[in-house]
Amino acid sequence: MKRWQKILTIMLMFTAFAGTAIAAEYNWAIQTSGAAGDDVTRFLNQYAKWVAEDTNGRIQISIMPADSVVKYTETLDAVGANIIQGDVTDPSYFAGKDPAFSLIGNMVGAWSDPSQLFDMMANGGGFQIFDKLLNQYNVKLLAVACTGVEAFVSKKPIRSVADFKGIKLRAPQGMVNNVFTAIGATPVNLPGSEVYTSLEKGVIDASDYTVFATNQAQGMNDIARFPIYPGFHSMPTMQMTLNLDVWNSLPDDLRKIVQKDAIRFRDYMIEEHTKLDLKAVAEAKAKGIEVVSWPPSEVAKFREIAKTQWPKWSNSPTAKVWADAVAKYWDSKK
Repeated sequence: MKRWQKILTIMLMFTAFAGTAIAAEYNWAIQTSGAAGDDVTRFLNQYAKWVAEDTNGRIQISIMPADSVVKYTETLDAVGANIIQGDVTDPSYFAGKDPAFSLIGNMVGAWSDPSQLFDMMANGGGFQIFDKLLNQYNVKLLAVACTGVEAFVSKKPIRSVADFKGIKLRAPQGMVNNVFTAIGATPVNLPGSEVYTSLEKGVIDASDYTVFATNQAQGMNDIARFPIYPGFHSMPTMQMTLNLDVWNSLPDDLRKIVQKDAIRFRDYMIEEHTKLDLKAVAEAKAKGIEVVSWPPSEVAKFREIAKTQWPKWSNSPTAKVWADAVAKYWDSKK
């Protein structure tokens, strides 16, 4: 009861906001999985500004941080019910509804650059597959975004797939764990909070962690001085959505603006995170840290091994369609 009272209070707040918004025909709340001050939330506020400007104030968007209206695991249902009008979040949170959400959220080994994902979404059927899945929950896909490919933290030089043999590395349970086992590594399931001390004490040799700039800022590369960048193994995605009824109610001119600015947000976020990564790479090299870069041939070898694991996680019709579409996309590039 308290939860729904909270939601009702927030909805009344939005109603009051709607009454004061100048010339706004639509007032939306979009909840992100990020905290109030993080980069994604900051970039989304820029998205809201673009939409307001490009629609001459006809659409006003309030960006809500994680758990501010509903729990981060409940945004899909909340968007479908129009409690919030959209979300920007990790699809993997909804894997309990359909395993396809997990595959779309982070298909290990599939992408070594965001442009590959975006190309598959636009030209390989990806957008249509994901949009159809979301439509089942009364949700419309606007765009798929990401912060970039995660770098790899390592105390030992790993220059090829073969070099992973015998490497003790932190990898969470799931597909990433399976893939690294398949290439001969020894995965250890550790929470992210224990990665630094585990590297420091020699419990692990390497770790799946996050993007290079964050690794550098947290001092990971100071103790694990052979990071791999650009990354090749993991690129978590974010869905950018809108309530389907709200979408259907929009005139064509506003639909085009909302979708155009969603793509603009997607590209802007990649540009900004790439700048942060490249700055961090320069800082690391200045400290004598060796930044290892894999040749395309080794990235391709890793992907081929990862592809053998994808079917094991394709446990629904949509998940299988997605996995097949990604495999077909890469086959077309050979």
